[in-house]
Amino acid sequence: MSILESKIDFIAIAAVKNANPNGDPLNGNRPRTTYDGYGQMSDVCIKRKIRNRLQDMGEKIFVQSDDRSDDGYDCLSKRASGEIKAFSSKDDYAKQACEKWFDVRSFGQVFAFKSSEKDSSKDGVSVGVRGPVSVHQAMSVSPVDVNSMQITKSVNSEPADGKKSSDTMGTKHMVDFGLYEIKGSINVQLAEKTGFSKEDAEKIKECLRTLFINDSSSARPDGSMEIIRVYWWEHNCKIGQYSSAKVHDSLKITLKDGITYPSSADDYVYVLSDLDGLKPQIIEGM
Repeated sequence: MSILESKIDFIAIAAVKNANPNGDPLNGNRPRTTYDGYGQMSDVCIKRKIRNRLQDMGEKIFVQSDDRSDDGYDCLSKRASGEIKAFSSKDDYAKQACEKWFDVRSFGQVFAFKSSEKDSSKDGVSVGVRGPVSVHQAMSVSPVDVNSMQITKSVNSEPADGKKSSDTMGTKHMVDFGLYEIKGSINVQLAEKTGFSKEDAEKIKECLRTLFINDSSSARPDGSMEIIRVYWWEHNCKIGQYSSAKVHDSLKITLKDGITYPSSADDYVYVLSDLDGLKPQIIEGM
């Protein structure tokens, strides 16, 4: 595998229409928004989707969803102890974990495990891995409108002695339309420590391009969430020719004149400022 030698920055543009991209459990599962009405998707939500896409590609993942577990383990501690049985030091443990699981060498992970029999004087030890791939919280380009509807379940959940039970009421929330920017970076120095390679970076790029494949649910029907395009900047050195903030700010997305309430990605103007010696690869979404 090729060693990653150049810093990478990226932005994925996601369009959401009549869907809940990331519900807030502390707010009735309403789509996450800021106080001024801009839509949000947490970095944890985005990494979950990337992990799921990596699993679809056949990669081994440490932090798996319960409904997508593919190795028979039902918790992280069992997966860690079952897959790494012998190690000589913290560094050796971290090295094995990075080699075994794609998401560990990408995003990092904290492992807590019991001490070995040879070192029973310690109660335990913690191994931390810092990953090179960082993902920001996604923010919508303009404020979003959240629509809510009441729903009912008219079928009995439990036997009712021949009688129909009262309807169960619920609420469903969705964003009418929102255009979100998913920003992130890949750090070369940390990639060298975890073994994250250039081929791994290409897989992350493909995950971003196809982020919402196999991600549909009642809150996110097929076709309601779409990656419009991915901007992928590869610098010519380890630390980068420009800061990530300057690279991300080089893409400006604004509403077209006369548009007050956007309903599609075509209602925006995309302006990419020139950065001397650094041009992005632009990949259309699937």
